[in-house]
Amino acid sequence: MIANSMLDAVADYVEQHGLSEATLQQLRTQHAGVMFTYCMDDDIHSASPVLTRSGFNVYLVDTRDHCVTLTRDHEIASGVVLAEVVDEE
Repeated sequence: MIANSMLDAVADYVEQHGLSEATLQQLRTQHAGVMFTYCMDDDIHSASPVLTRSGFNVYLVDTRDHCVTLTRDHEIASGVVLAEVVDEE
């Protein structure tokens, strides 16, 4: 389970420190047992974010089956995807 309060804390941390591998390492340390990964938001086509912040969106991951899927269900979520949003001009 991934609580809204944890997602808010993760998003706040990313806003303060930027989205990078170092940030993900810190998040993995702070939230042991939770999978963290990042990608570009336009790489995600089949889900909507559970949280939107300036410059990135947050998605939840379900790893219960053989294939990893995105979910909006906080109860079954076991990981977080931080997806960078780049404004195209």
